[in-house]
Amino acid sequence: MKNPNIKPTSVEKVMREDDFIVSKTDTKGRITYGNRIFIEYSGYSAAELLGAQHNIIRHPDMPRAVFKLLWDTIQARQECFAYVKNMAKDGSFYWVYANVTPSFGTDGSLLGYYSVRRKPKASAVKTVTDLYRAMLEAEQRTGARDAIGASTRLLTDLLREKGAEYDEFILSL
Repeated sequence: MKNPNIKPTSVEKVMREDDFIVSKTDTKGRITYGNRIFIEYSGYSAAELLGAQHNIIRHPDMPRAVFKLLWDTIQARQECFAYVKNMAKDGSFYWVYANVTPSFGTDGSLLGYYSVRRKPKASAVKTVTDLYRAMLEAEQRTGARDAIGASTRLLTDLLREKGAEYDEFILSL
């Protein structure tokens, strides 16, 4: 679970071009695997990560609606692409371009989720930073009960304006 004692800082860790952060979770979002690059950027040890909820690295600048969209997509057995701002154990942050996919057993049963994250394009980070800030403001204005709905409406309106589905928008950045 996310540690409320960790305070975000303005220190950014920028991923290297050839870095791939890899993690796996069970169906409840508990980490079952994290590669050495995940450990490096998150600042947590393997022992601290294994068994923890993946939201241990959730940055408070991330709108709740983005994670709802991600979870709805992968629970529908589809892959999801997203730009995500993560927070390390020391409060620093790092942006990733994430691809999250469901993992299936040979019998078709859902085993968990697999995520590969790489360095995002700077122009895409600029675009989603502005979008996420507006979404987060909408969430804060409406209060906890209606936050996700308000933020989702803002995203839906943007997509309608652009004439694009979510995946098309993300892949175009």
